[in-house]
Amino acid sequence: TATDNERSDSEMEKMLLIYKSFMARVTKFDETAAAGSRFLVSFQQGLEFVRRPALDRSSNLLKNIVKANETERLTSYFNAGCIHANDGSQNLTKLRTCVLALHGLVNTAKTILIELEGLLEDVLKVLQAANEYLLPSQDEDIDDRLMGEVITADEEETASSDSGRPDLTEYATMMGVIYSMIKQDFVMQEKIASALNLKLSSGELETYCTMWSLHPFIDDEIMHQAWSFIP
Repeated sequence: TATDNERSDSEMEKMLLIYKSFMARVTKFDETAAAGSRFLVSFQQGLEFVRRPALDRSSNLLKNIVKANETERLTSYFNAGCIHANDGSQNLTKLRTCVLALHGLVNTAKTILIELEGLLEDVLKVLQAANEYLLPSQDEDIDDRLMGEVITADEEETASSDSGRPDLTEYATMMGVIYSMIKQDFVMQEKIASALNLKLSSGELETYCTMWSLHPFIDDEIMHQAWSFIP
């Protein structure tokens, strides 16, 4: 009926608003992760710099370079193993800044995750409201009601394929899948940020940087499809 169609259109409008808000927060999560990746790489570079060995002062090549360009400043730098006196303290400060920034970004990502959960709750309310309009009377047996739900879903999918746009269930499913991927990615980021310390091996740090930047739990094809759902 016309009234049912109006109700259906109203629920779809609500779903689209939720979906757009959801995807906007997904973009924010991506931006936060990208910033985190930069700080993680800075931490890696800073730690490797702190660990670099002093140059071999017995090297004849170095001695000849210093002799050819001898100044008091260069001689002092050479005698210190070609390391500035304040390099260590500056880099330790840089490492601390990177870790604090990374933890701050992880907290931001956690807030975004909570917001996504709230939007999923809103999606459930939309689906429940739609089912109240579309399902048989609540007085019917549970089996009949479940059968009605299956029939309704089939009808919606047919209508969706005819109109060329996703139905309510497809929007909800897509958001559920994306939330699951992002939550796994967040858990990985949280573990990496918590594991950062000055004793990490170069191999461990390289693995962390690679994992963070690759987003192994995010399926790019699904994300591409998700964006195509926005009319």
